[in-house]
Amino acid sequence: MGTLQRNLIPCLEECGERPLTEKERQLVSILELLQIEKFVGRPAQRFGRKPWERQALARAFVGKAVYNHPHTRATIEALRASPVFRRICGFVRRTDIPSESTFSRAFAEFAEIGLGDRVHEALVGQWVTPELVGHISRDATAIKGREKPVAKPRPAKPAPRKKGRPRRGEVRAPRAETRLERQCRQSAPEALAELPVYCDVGTKKNSKGYKESWIGYKLHADVNDCCLPISTALTAASLHDSQVAIPLMKLTSARIDYFYDVMDAAYDAQTIYAVSRSLGHVPIIDKNGRGREVIPLAPHEAARYRERTVAERFIGRLKEEFGGDNVMVRGPKKVGLHLMFGVIALFADQLLKLIS
Repeated sequence: MGTLQRNLIPCLEECGERPLTEKERQLVSILELLQIEKFVGRPAQRFGRKPWERQALARAFVGKAVYNHPHTRATIEALRASPVFRRICGFVRRTDIPSESTFSRAFAEFAEIGLGDRVHEALVGQWVTPELVGHISRDATAIKGREKPVAKPRPAKPAPRKKGRPRRGEVRAPRAETRLERQCRQSAPEALAELPVYCDVGTKKNSKGYKESWIGYKLHADVNDCCLPISTALTAASLHDSQVAIPLMKLTSARIDYFYDVMDAAYDAQTIYAVSRSLGHVPIIDKNGRGREVIPLAPHEAARYRERTVAERFIGRLKEEFGGDNVMVRGPKKVGLHLMFGVIALFADQLLKLIS
């Protein structure tokens, strides 16, 4: 942070015609920390028109998340209007700014190669993996989309099982394995690949106890004590939060070492407790009464459970400051990339706040 303040930012201000604004300083610091251009290669093309510089386009998409622009058109207008913003992103002249269709094609390429996930994994490996983390707070949030929900076929009703003990010599079909039980023996990539990822209708209770529905997706996140996102996953909106706990737990455990899994009552399942303990963690999960009297957490568990607010702060910042509420693209890959640009920008911004 001191190097940025003493060397990089004053040098940029000398090259420009005015001092940098606070937002421009924030963008410069985030781009310098992310180094996203290292993860973007120039597409191989021997014939036809020369492709636009993908590194500058990737930096512009990060700028879109930092400035919380509602759509790409607003980012292009800001690039044309502000020479400083344009040079920070890597476009020398106003005529170097590509068209909106070129931005769209580059965004689709970035979504195919998983650019956001690659940058995020590198950030976690560089800045968080060497440390020992206390708590991982796990939560999910609604992501409103601009697509038509997928019509899901109704599953066939299973044949009713006979009650009581089987007769002598009678062989009954074994009970079907649940997804949580299957996830216990699956790796994190296998379990995540099995989860539904499409636009549909989700329903949940808000903080006042009323049900509210949305059309779109659901973002699941693991956040450490410093409000840095460690792992994320995008799923269908109707998927229950508990179905993503075990894959995220295994994914986060492969990236960092930590002690406690902190989750709300939606994750209260014995299988999740068992997997958390098998990975060497202590599960602290709020109890779900399911219509019965709830036994409160022990005082020391309740004190650690209050650390879960970092996940809520991360979700709030992602939606209010880094484009989480401005999802204008369609398709799970593009929606995931749009959110990941906000996640990596938030990661860098939060890390710079911790350092300073």
